[in-house]
Amino acid sequence: MMPTAKVHRISANAPDDVSGIEAAIAEKRIDPAGIVAIFGKTEGNGLVNDFSRGFATQSLGIMLERHLPRARAAEVCLVMSGGTEGAMAPHFVVFERGEADGGGGPALALGRAHTADVAAEHLGRLAHVDAVAAGVRAAMRDADIGDLADVHFVQVKCPLLTVTRVGAAEARGAKVAVRDTLKSMGLSRAASALGVAVALGEFDRAALTDATIGFDFSRWSGRASCSAGIELLNNEIVVLGMSAKWSGPLAVEHAVMTDALDVEPVRAALARAGLAAAGQLGEAERRRLVAVLAKAEASSRGRLRGHRHTVLDDSDISSTRHARAFVAGALGGLVGHAEIFVSGGAEHQGPDGGGPVAVIVERSP
Repeated sequence: MMPTAKVHRISANAPDDVSGIEAAIAEKRIDPAGIVAIFGKTEGNGLVNDFSRGFATQSLGIMLERHLPRARAAEVCLVMSGGTEGAMAPHFVVFERGEADGGGGPALALGRAHTADVAAEHLGRLAHVDAVAAGVRAAMRDADIGDLADVHFVQVKCPLLTVTRVGAAEARGAKVAVRDTLKSMGLSRAASALGVAVALGEFDRAALTDATIGFDFSRWSGRASCSAGIELLNNEIVVLGMSAKWSGPLAVEHAVMTDALDVEPVRAALARAGLAAAGQLGEAERRRLVAVLAKAEASSRGRLRGHRHTVLDDSDISSTRHARAFVAGALGGLVGHAEIFVSGGAEHQGPDGGGPVAVIVERSP
């Protein structure tokens, strides 16, 4: 017997709607003992005060504790990403580890890790980078992936600063990297992405300083996806890759969009995974596309392929909300549906204005 990965994409009618997962458990399609992680797209604003992420996290935790001991339920990585702007469909992606007869490898491999809590004064600094890098290496060991090139996507859920956390740090004489709570989200994502890049050998840790983080965007990871939230204090890390030590029909590929319209690298990744449609995926191919995971951001130059955009000038709506909607639409046009996990804010995650994308596909028999 060998480990095998199972991935279930389940629609949600609200942040607390775990009924689809419950039904899959009742029907024996999901074994709760095998759940490694759950990613969720929730219909909040994706900002500091987005209650939908915490609401979904709480609802999933309560659901898991109905099926698992509390300590075991706490091991499941819960990565909630707020914001389903445009026509992006709220949903959960459940990652499960099981066992199957050997053969058919390499196949999708899953690994996870939880870091210690990030002290407020370490958030967005090199200590944060190092904690994530160590967590990625631990998750690779958990997935039994030995070759860095076999890692295709690393999802990190990282913390942010609140006024209370900042005040507590300053009361003990510590100085935080930034006092603005919204800016702390971007800085946390930035440090986490650089931690992924260091762990995957995308560049040398010695090249980084605290000043690099959230500033020098010439340094980026092509496989990092980082989402910050108020609902946790540590980093939760999920590694997706390919391993000859795993079996099963699922494969993962990744691409890097150079800008928000650059879907052709994603089409090429789909083709490498066996979905080689010249245009939008047809119904049969859509059924084999298990999940699409992506990062999105607005170009800091205020232009997209030479034309001006106003995303960064909008004082009413955060640029991350525009970016999520736009990229979800571009990818939806490619794959033929909008149940896509697009996370906003891509600091050091792909080139300026672009971002990494992963596709999980069920291969043909």
